[in-house]
Amino acid sequence: MQKTINIQNKKARFEFEILDKYVAGIQLTGTEIKSIRQSKARITESFCEFNERGELFVVNMYIEEYMYGNHYNHKPKSERRLLLNKKELKSLKKDVDQKGNTIVPLRLFINDNGWAKLEIALAKGKKIHDKRETMKDRDNKRDLARIKKNFNS
Repeated sequence: MQKTINIQNKKARFEFEILDKYVAGIQLTGTEIKSIRQSKARITESFCEFNERGELFVVNMYIEEYMYGNHYNHKPKSERRLLLNKKELKSLKKDVDQKGNTIVPLRLFINDNGWAKLEIALAKGKKIHDKRETMKDRDNKRDLARIKKNFNS
């Protein structure tokens, strides 16, 4: 039985306001998928962008080299193409052209069929006061949970 792979980008939810979510496939080579199955990947500093042909790529996603890959190994930080429907790509392209919108990866996972998927989100950057409000809400929830735990004990 293989363990479930669920690599998250917690920083994205703090830095950005999530507007819409999509699940995209990733075009990978053999050694890349083997490294992902060993949880040797990071998406914290990655982002998505369109090329001149209208294809969507994830940039700066780190996938560690496969230990047994020898000279067939991949580059750890190469661009990887995301696989979406044409309708979804057009919609995303139109939304990204608006000022302040970007596409950020939220979660890298392997679905039930064994395919690597990337949950991406159309997002808008938060202002500093919004980030402070997020931290304040998080602290309040933590304090409330602590009080409830002590009260129930």
